[in-house]
Amino acid sequence: MNLSLLILIPLLTALAILPMKNLKQVRTVALLGSAVQLILSFILFYVYQQERAAGNIENFLFEDNYTWYAPLNINYHVGVDGISIAMILLTAFVVIAGVLVSWKMPARTGGGERLSKEFFFLLIFLSMGAYGFFIALDLFTLFFFLEVAVIPKFLLIGIWGSGKKEYSAMKLALMLMGGSALVFVGLAGIFFHTNSFDLVQIAGMEIPVDVQKLFFPFAFIGFGIFTALFPFHTWVPDGHSSAPTAASMFLAGISMKLGGYGCLRVATYLMPEAAHEYSTIIIVLACIAILYGAFATMMQTDLKYINAYSSVSHCGFVLLGIGMLTKTAIDGAVMQMVSHGLMTALFFAVIGMIYERTHTRQVAQLGGLMKMMPFISTVFVIAGLCSLGLPGFSGFVAEMTVFMGSWEKADAFYRIATIIACASIVVTAVYILRATGKAIMGPIVNNEHLSLGDAGWNEKLAAAILIIGIVVIGVLPFLLKDLINPGTEIMMQKIADIVK
Repeated sequence: MNLSLLILIPLLTALAILPMKNLKQVRTVALLGSAVQLILSFILFYVYQQERAAGNIENFLFEDNYTWYAPLNINYHVGVDGISIAMILLTAFVVIAGVLVSWKMPARTGGGERLSKEFFFLLIFLSMGAYGFFIALDLFTLFFFLEVAVIPKFLLIGIWGSGKKEYSAMKLALMLMGGSALVFVGLAGIFFHTNSFDLVQIAGMEIPVDVQKLFFPFAFIGFGIFTALFPFHTWVPDGHSSAPTAASMFLAGISMKLGGYGCLRVATYLMPEAAHEYSTIIIVLACIAILYGAFATMMQTDLKYINAYSSVSHCGFVLLGIGMLTKTAIDGAVMQMVSHGLMTALFFAVIGMIYERTHTRQVAQLGGLMKMMPFISTVFVIAGLCSLGLPGFSGFVAEMTVFMGSWEKADAFYRIATIIACASIVVTAVYILRATGKAIMGPIVNNEHLSLGDAGWNEKLAAAILIIGIVVIGVLPFLLKDLINPGTEIMMQKIADIVK
């Protein structure tokens, strides 16, 4: 299996879009390209499972390693384990759903130009950065693909966004570039003490504890900014609320997972002693994010802000699982990344559908949408139920795994942190049920909404793709658990002795 295809296909798709002359051609090429990505990700999942079933116990499979810049030992080194494949599948699901949701492409710039091919070019280009990041086993290559994804986000929000789009785009770009700068310092520190950027080689080395303590905060906080680490989360509400629908789906569904993946794969895996030393701080910040995000969501009246602040809370579970440093909690952190990616992408998609028809995201100005838009309203309810952790959906499985892994730590501090995190479920239920009751189930507020239509074929297909992922994980969680288990086992081999 050639992993470079995951980078090459989005790149070729993006380049093929540029000569297109009309929207029909552009979106057809974008859809075909994203469909190929999805098929390729399933093929990768299948052949990976076949290799494991055949007894291949290598840490990473399908590796390619080519010299990129010999003087600094920079290589194009790629490979995957189950955690990588879970993130790749998530990316493929969100990208094809984002393309389908953007099918009618209403966006125009202030000058009136449609710029449809530029929009789809940037969207597909973003996916290339995500795939490259998840398969990279060279830290410089990983950092390169992390940077590839920042500028397209800035352009997507600044050109096609709404509201305070220029402010939001600038804030997002500056915050994420600040996070990237911290990541680079952390990676440079690792390099100067190991003379290697190779993740596999570094994992087999003993980095001095003092060095780990010095550079772990740079790497963890830098990646943490991408995943809404408190108090560096402030770009999330503004960025998500101003972004066009597909960009919001990508930002919350994939980009925020780059941070969680980096915190786990790079900071925690390569510097386990420092992770153990700083675990108390990580858990405290995670609990603050969980509660703060939940209570802040209760105060919001805009549907996008509700989902954005809710994402701050839900991503806190990822950091909580990583900070606990138990096998079950880390499993839960990875499952939460996948679950939240699918759920929040679905939520932003359905909010975009509602806004496109009603031209408002204010809960008070909506009401009785179930009568006019039964499919869209049903999707909204499903996304909400997954968010509040209803059994049968991925949210329940992921959060319960984090809680169970957190409760394994017997000390009072960890038990209190677990209880605080669990308490957020009640707050989540309040804001989800209130928003659903007022916007979907309540009486009709605006009679003009009586003439509104329901979802089109493209929107129904996008929602169905994401819902299938949510339900499969919720009903058959062992599929995801078995996939990621070898990867988390390897991490625990380094962490277990330190924690003891």
